[in-house]
This record gives sequence, structure tokens and C-alpha cells, in this order.
Amino acid sequence: MKFSLKKPIKPKRQRLSPRIHIKVQNGQFEILGMGAWYSYWRDPYHLLLTIPWSGFIILICSFYIAINTLFALLYLVGGDCVANAQPGSFLDLFFFSVQTLASIGYGAMYPKTTYANIIVTIEAMIGLVGIAVMTGLAFARFSRPTARVIFSRVAVITSHEGVPTLMFRTANQRRNFILEAHMRVYLMRDEVTAEGTFIRRFHDLKLVRNQTPSFSLSWLLMHPIDEFSPLYGITAELLLKTNTTIVISLSGIDETVSQVVHSRHIYAADEIIWNSRFVDIFHHTNDGHRYIDYQHFHDVLPLD
Repeated sequence: MKFSLKKPIKPKRQRLSPRIHIKVQNGQFEILGMGAWYSYWRDPYHLLLTIPWSGFIILICSFYIAINTLFALLYLVGGDCVANAQPGSFLDLFFFSVQTLASIGYGAMYPKTTYANIIVTIEAMIGLVGIAVMTGLAFARFSRPTARVIFSRVAVITSHEGVPTLMFRTANQRRNFILEAHMRVYLMRDEVTAEGTFIRRFHDLKLVRNQTPSFSLSWLLMHPIDEFSPLYGITAELLLKTNTTIVISLSGIDETVSQVVHSRHIYAADEIIWNSRFVDIFHHTNDGHRYIDYQHFHDVLPLD
């Protein structure tokens, strides 16, 4: 029996960034440059959807001026090819390009040579495609569903029915309902495996109630720290030492637009307050009604 050795097949190389810089600040991991919109030039569609409105408008205006400048120079190369335009006038040809690109056509200036008609045809096609693309991008930015959900600035660990419990609360800032709201909570921390390998491990934190049919006002989330909890037996010093973070993910259906909305929040180890409780925001009026005072939404009180 003969065996033949073949060269191993190497996967095609993809152009990836050689390094991703990560730093820990206030107990939270931060990827340097992740929020910089100028780093997405290789993905222009994602860039135009994620940049601020100011950057989006600046890019559109810059592209509009650049394309009209390019076609004005092309008309200028053709000599006296546009009727009623001053020969050699870049400004007249620039505004003629603006009229052509937007399909305005006032009639005062028009192409009078074959060369000019060819350039006008190309510019008219680019104008139609450009208007369609920009309209679609603007609509996609306006129609993107967003959730205006606020989370308490800190989480607390306090006793609830005799069990130490991790608590935090959230509120819907819009006066509508988030239907079938679902909450997922994860714990991330540095761990070392039995083989001595350093890893960043995720743990699911089970909540007393992780979903609600309609989320409209406020919601207090509780995770009991029992013997089945990843936080069982942990201390504040160990939370800091292992760079522990609590990641919250909220999803639901916005009643107004009937679309799924998402929101997330992260608590660092130093944002978890021990032996404290949240200030009660539910109050009763003299006539027996109840109301919510969001002024003390983030406030906590130490336990005796």
C-alpha cells in the first residue's frame, strides 16, 4: 500500500486588521476606535447608516459639489458646447451641471454639440441613480426603529426574601408600549481554565421574571444569588479583580411602528453597589391613586 503526501490546503487570506486594541476603563472593556465612523470606508453602506446626521449631510453635500465640479470640467474641455453660457465660464457650466443632474432644465442653457449631448446623457443617468440611492439611504435612516429605554446608573446587591439578589431597573422613556419585552442578562469575567488558559467567559444570569407582555413604565429586574448563580460566594474585590461586567440586552416590539427594537446596557464591577436598595419611585396620592416619580430613579439607599 502506497501513501502519497499532499500539501495541506491553506484557506484564502482575508484582509483583516492586524491588531484590535482593547483597554479596561472603569471596569469596562473598550475597543479603541470602534465608535469612530471614519473607520468604515470599506463598507460604505454601513458607514452611511451609522454616521451622525451631521456627517451624513456633509458627505452628501461634498459628493454633490464634487460630481458637479467634475462634469463642469468635462463641459469646459468641450469648448463652446453649451448654448447661452459664457465661453470659458466655469461658474456657468457648474450651474448647468446642477440643472442637468437634478433634471430641472430651465431652458436658458442647453447642449448644442454632440459631445455636450453625450456628457448630458451620462450625467442624467448618474443623477437618476444618485437621487434613488440617496432617497433610499435617507429613508433607511429615518425608518430605523430605536428604543428610548433608560437603565439605572448602578445595580445593587441586597437581600430579597432572605436571598442575596442582584437588582437593577429600567424604564421606557416613550409613552407607548413595548410588547413582548424580553430581557437577557449575561455576566462576563476573566477566568483561567484547568489547563491554565486565560479566557473571557460568559455566564447566563437567570432572572425572577425575564419577560413582560407590555413594558410601558418601569421594570425592576432581579437575579437571586443562590448556589446555582455564577455570583455565588463572590465579593466586591473579586468582581474588580476578574474585570466582571454585567451585560443587559432588551428586545421587544414597538407598538407604534410594529417593529422589533433593541437596547442594551453594561454595568462595570464598580457600578454594582453592595448592601443597598433602590429608592422607591411609586407613591400614593391622598385620594388613593398611584404615581411614579422618576426624579429618584437612579438613587439608592444603604441598608442599616
